[in-house]
Amino acid sequence: MNMNKLMKQAQQMQAKIAKMQEELEEKTVEVTAGGGAIKVVVNGKQELLDIKIDPDVVDPEDVEMLEDLVLAAVNEAMRKVQDMLSQEMSKLTGGINIPGMF
Repeated sequence: MNMNKLMKQAQQMQAKIAKMQEELEEKTVEVTAGGGAIKVVVNGKQELLDIKIDPDVVDPEDVEMLEDLVLAAVNEAMRKVQDMLSQEMSKLTGGINIPGMF
């Protein structure tokens, strides 16, 4: 395999990865916790876009429970986004794990 062909393939892969990243930025993941009391939405850039809290779950005597529910929902949403990113990258690379890529 000559060096020019290898460089061209690398450039094509970079372009595909950039396009995939742009597309993933538009996708969102929605997760609920506490039986739907907490809802969070995270995008493919791993940015928290929205949090909804059911007023019935807000108890000034038990703020720790509310904090735990929010934390659980955000962490689960981030895990789902990571899974989505990994799946898309796997499609692009044919299942080859490239270190440093998501």
